[in-house]
Amino acid sequence: MKTPSIANREQISSGCNEEAAEALVGINTDYPRYEMYMEERALTGGNTSRKPSTNSAKHKPNVGYRLGKRKALFEKRKRISDYALVMGMFGIVVMVIENELSSAGVYTKASFYSTALKTLISVSTVILLGLIIAYHALEVQVRLFMIDNCADDWRIAMTWQRISQIGLELFICAIHPIPGEYYFQWTTKLANKNKTMGTEMVPYDVALSLPMFLRLYLICRVMLLHSKLFTDASSRSIGALNRINFNTRFVLKTLMTICPGTVLLVFMVSLWIIASWTLRQCERFHDEEHANLLNAMWLIAITFLSVGFGDIVPNTYCGRGIAVSTGIMGAGCTALLVAVVSRKLELTRAEKHVHNFMMDTQLTKRLKNAAANVLRETWLIYKHTRLVKRVNPGRVRTHQRKFLLAIYALRKVKMDQRKLMDNANTITDMAKTQNTVYEIISDMSSRQDAIEERLTNLEDKLQALQDHMESLPEIITRCLSQHQERVEQRKNFLHPDTAAAQSLQPPHTPTPMFNAPSMQFPHSRPNCFLHRSVPSSNNVAATTYHWPTSPILPPISSRTPHLVPDTHMSSNGSAVNNYTSSNKYGS
Repeated sequence: MKTPSIANREQISSGCNEEAAEALVGINTDYPRYEMYMEERALTGGNTSRKPSTNSAKHKPNVGYRLGKRKALFEKRKRISDYALVMGMFGIVVMVIENELSSAGVYTKASFYSTALKTLISVSTVILLGLIIAYHALEVQVRLFMIDNCADDWRIAMTWQRISQIGLELFICAIHPIPGEYYFQWTTKLANKNKTMGTEMVPYDVALSLPMFLRLYLICRVMLLHSKLFTDASSRSIGALNRINFNTRFVLKTLMTICPGTVLLVFMVSLWIIASWTLRQCERFHDEEHANLLNAMWLIAITFLSVGFGDIVPNTYCGRGIAVSTGIMGAGCTALLVAVVSRKLELTRAEKHVHNFMMDTQLTKRLKNAAANVLRETWLIYKHTRLVKRVNPGRVRTHQRKFLLAIYALRKVKMDQRKLMDNANTITDMAKTQNTVYEIISDMSSRQDAIEERLTNLEDKLQALQDHMESLPEIITRCLSQHQERVEQRKNFLHPDTAAAQSLQPPHTPTPMFNAPSMQFPHSRPNCFLHRSVPSSNNVAATTYHWPTSPILPPISSRTPHLVPDTHMSSNGSAVNNYTSSNKYGS
């Protein structure tokens, strides 16, 4: 057994990596199978190189392509749903016309007209079934066929729940009166005729026509597909973020919130008409009284309103079932009607605020009046008991009684104010107050962040200023040293001989004349006193020294007149040098 080479190992590892990236949903993916690759490698001796297949060379659908396809499928599904509703309503209308004409005696069930109308109903039913199948096929494509879950096999979507739903819809829509004349024997107890048993031959069209009204569920589907909440991309995005499923229930709730009166009115009138017609079809073969549509409508109305006079009662189990269903629907519609009316009669938020303000104003006035009455009766009791010569017990008792009544009225007004305050603080007001507080806190937080940012900038600037201040002595020292060097250079330039003599002598501290302190001015040159580098009084020979004339600079007397020595003899015959200066010490 040969060990695979390094190149073969790399090919196998690359093949394994590509196989690991294969989609988990679907069977017709563009990635090659590992078994096919091993077979190809075995046939070519292990030197095969993977070539791009024709499927992978094709355009792979991206997100934009799938969204466009999803939108097109949605529009197509909407049109199919509209056509299905049209076919279903057409079948119901033709069925009602055929039953009314046959019950009126225009023709019999065996006539050509009846057969033609039933054939038309059958054709519309077949078309309806095809549209329902097409609708569910598009729904599978929209939801699971390379759109939502990127699945390429439609059988993945066929769960038992979906299969049951499709089967139930096909069964409901497939029920219709078939062409031909077929009767069955219907025996029932007649409640309006002393409970006698009655048997009649009833056509099968009655049993097959009434379930056709179940096709009206298609109206809810069309309402859902044409709703702005379902078709608008922004509303669907917001609903998806809030985990809301846009279904028929949500659309009906929205309609009940927007226009509850219209929805209830349409539902109640439709239910009244349909229930009356179906009750008439069930009862007209056994009792002539129910053959009149107005009597059937009267029975449905009093049953719907839960009155039940009992003057007209159904005889068959079909009629009784319709009456029970009507009573249940009536109870639900009555509850909804009460809720809608109470909502309409309820005050709005602005009206509640106005009402609460007016009530609070009235209670405040009543509170002031009650407090004034308490004070008045207190004064009158004190007056009639202490400030009169003769106390009248009857009048005192009267004022005491009024005093207690005023106290009770004051307590009642305070209790009414508490109740008004409790009623004013509703959940809506609390939520609004919470939102207001949240906005205020958010504003304060943003301002605090701005202040913190400004403080941070100020701290940075103070830190930079402190760094400059710390470096200032060093800069001043360096500047002073440079200035002193320049002064020394200038002094050496002006007095080269004296500089040469001082360079040979050790440095000494000069003694200022007239025993004056050595004054050093801050703006003057450092370590430079009032005297310059001039021969001192101890050096007598220096007194007769004459400064050399400079070919460039003016005479010394004109440049530094305060430094020109003034030589004169003292009383003891010694030479004394005095400096001519405008600033003399000891003056």
